[in-house]
Amino acid sequence: MKFITVRDLRGRSGQVWNTLARERDIILTSNGKPIAILSAVSEENLEESLAAVRRARAAAAVEKMQLESVEAGTDKFSPAEITTEIRAVRKAHHR
Repeated sequence: MKFITVRDLRGRSGQVWNTLARERDIILTSNGKPIAILSAVSEENLEESLAAVRRARAAAAVEKMQLESVEAGTDKFSPAEITTEIRAVRKAHHR
């Protein structure tokens, strides 16, 4: 996987676009930390690519919630406990 800095993107954008065409994906960094993924798309695959990114983000969010649930012990809640928790949260939001 190729990494480029924000400075490189600003100063050598033409070279970055050529690299992106070859590599297909580039990690953009700022202060040595990843901040974005540049991914090559075309008019033909734009919607499909966006849908794939959104599905991946949703799957990662669900996995994170599942891990947090296991850590908190809430993965073992009964249906009645889940219902009680939902009611409490809804009540708190309606105040």
